[in-house]
Amino acid sequence: MKKIEQLLELGGTRRDIAFLILSALSLLSSIVGFRPFSFDMAWIAVILCGIPIILEAVIGLITAFDIKADVLVSIALIASIIIGEDFAAGEVAFIMQIGSLLEDLTVSKARAGIERLVHLTPRTARRIDGTVESVIPAGDVAVGDILRVLPGESIPVDGVILSGMTSVDQAVMTGESMPVDKGPGDEVSSGTVNQFGSFEMKAVKVGEDSSIQRMIRLVQSADAGKARIVGIADRWATWIVVIALSAAALTWLISGEIIRAVTILVVFCPCALVLATPTAIMAAIGNAAKHGFLVREGDALERLSAVTHIAFDKTGTLTFGTPQVTAVVSLAPEFTEDQLYDCAASAELNSEHPLGKAIVRCRRNQNGSSLSRPEEFRMIPGRGVYALLEGKEILTGTPELLADYGAAIPEHFSRRAETFIDKGSTVSWLAIDRKAAGFIVLSDTLRPDAGKMIDGIRQTGVSPVLLTGDHQNAAEFIAEQIGITDMHAGCLPEDKLHWIDSYQKDGGHVCMIGDGINDAPALKKSYVGIAMGKVGSDIAVDAADIALVDDEIRELPHLLRLSKRMITTIKLNLTFSMTLNFIAIVLAITGVLNPVVGALVHNAGSVLVIINSALLLTWKKKNKTGTER
Repeated sequence: MKKIEQLLELGGTRRDIAFLILSALSLLSSIVGFRPFSFDMAWIAVILCGIPIILEAVIGLITAFDIKADVLVSIALIASIIIGEDFAAGEVAFIMQIGSLLEDLTVSKARAGIERLVHLTPRTARRIDGTVESVIPAGDVAVGDILRVLPGESIPVDGVILSGMTSVDQAVMTGESMPVDKGPGDEVSSGTVNQFGSFEMKAVKVGEDSSIQRMIRLVQSADAGKARIVGIADRWATWIVVIALSAAALTWLISGEIIRAVTILVVFCPCALVLATPTAIMAAIGNAAKHGFLVREGDALERLSAVTHIAFDKTGTLTFGTPQVTAVVSLAPEFTEDQLYDCAASAELNSEHPLGKAIVRCRRNQNGSSLSRPEEFRMIPGRGVYALLEGKEILTGTPELLADYGAAIPEHFSRRAETFIDKGSTVSWLAIDRKAAGFIVLSDTLRPDAGKMIDGIRQTGVSPVLLTGDHQNAAEFIAEQIGITDMHAGCLPEDKLHWIDSYQKDGGHVCMIGDGINDAPALKKSYVGIAMGKVGSDIAVDAADIALVDDEIRELPHLLRLSKRMITTIKLNLTFSMTLNFIAIVLAITGVLNPVVGALVHNAGSVLVIINSALLLTWKKKNKTGTER
């Protein structure tokens, strides 16, 4: 069904373009006096472009008494035809339809973010009844049921682990880059992924109460409550119609010449006014595309110009979103850091744990050499790994793992590791032959342009905010590095909505930038949502108004400045078009202009508006030295 709708929309756009081409040719034929038929060729433009305008105006008036710009256009069209000014009618209809097409091209249709979330919901669950295991629909799980979750499976409902050790990828709910080790007594959420190790759990929240279903409802409610911006011409349409009709009626009564009244209606048509906004928006969208931004909502840049706060997710947005080895610390004089690194990477070669895989990947990327494969390997769920490598017993993992094998960690070693943990890093301990030898530090690394980007955003008058599901220490460390003072850590999707709502209730407008599924409700709720298109989830991109295709966050200040420049261009276009209208009205009242000349004046005004908007295509703010930045 969705593909059929997309094909119909595409077909409608092609039809509109074909109608405009035929109308342009017919108006040109009318100008040069080419008449292969008994009627003026401008009638083709009237029929193809004018009739849809008239029908839309009538439907709007009858069904909702909705006065838009097309009401005045319809009156001018009909009046021009009545007095025989076919060319004026055709030209006005042609210009208005160009504006309508541009508006349609800048407005995106309904998106599939909620559908993708629904597909994330686990379909089945493994229920344990005594010694019997049966696969049932996830919707049939009841509170209190005992479930088994295998490695790689999504957790079907919210619950508590009864037995087994594992590591859970909670990015769906919290956006955390690091998996979280879980054991008996720990809570798990539906939609999160069991990385390795099977476990049994007790169902606590099922059906509509589960975490993933709450996420879906948050996205739906956020989308429904998001205001849409009304076009400038339509916003002022009622006043334009009243003023135009009053001026035309008074002129007719005083002068007794109906042609002057019709000319007023023609020159009062908001042609340039209608083109003022969509042409500027389309040019700005083209500029944004050159800098890596895909604008998915036509009015997104208009809204972006008014934002007062930009809220950042941390993982995958300000950081790369993948754990990296940032330090190797040797605590034993007989082993160098490189030797410890090789031992840990070799021991983790067969590991399925994300942190173990990260150690192997980073070591291979660093030296490009092959690692020795251990003669013996054992995975200890929730603890780490044991490996026998060239006759040496290697342990990598938690302090509890080392304690299980009698490798005590001296207190001053623990204090040294705490300095890294306080910065939000994860520490993997290493023991060789049952003696603590050192540790490896893993963390999510900051994007190199993050600090400069935050400074650039502040220069535009917008305040940066950090909203992250990560722990307080990790959030504080990142915020301090890049200079963000307004920070909220440990945020679940509903918490991000709460903070965005609180800023907006205080009169602010929030732009949310994120990449994860857990950011989708916030991206929908915010005044403007920007998703990281390269590393971000499809659901986050679907929920956003703008996608940053190449994840180059350094371009965000340019996007903000571009949106403000676009509004300035729109205001200039509006001022020019309204000034031209009033000058033309004065000339029409005095009889200087007739309907055809009035339509040509409008045409010239529309062309100038388009040229002014086109300057946005290559616009980039320059610093005092004249170079772009």
